[in-house]
Amino acid sequence: MNADPVVSNPGLYKVIFENERVRVLEYRDRPGDATTLHGHPDSVMYTLTSFRRRLTVGDRKVEVELPAGEARWVGAQEHAGENIGDTETHSIFIELKEPAPDPAPDPAGDPRLGPS
Repeated sequence: MNADPVVSNPGLYKVIFENERVRVLEYRDRPGDATTLHGHPDSVMYTLTSFRRRLTVGDRKVEVELPAGEARWVGAQEHAGENIGDTETHSIFIELKEPAPDPAPDPAGDPRLGPS
């Protein structure tokens, strides 16, 4: 994964809590602010303000508009972002440190499982 956002974008991200299982980041920016490429593990994002952003992932650019007070799952990813709206962005990221669990095995695909 690319740069830790707290290291690569210290004026925008800050750690507000951390333990062995999670890290909680606060993110704030103003219209026109942009982040450099950085990575996040699996996270939950909670929006404290409404905002519009352009996210760049590789060659792909996506514009998103999110309302205040929304929680959403953000799968592990690398991206850069830019505030393209006319409001400040204020959000909280709860980053998970534990790896994703292995998916449940498919009984039909595993001869050791199922009736014997």
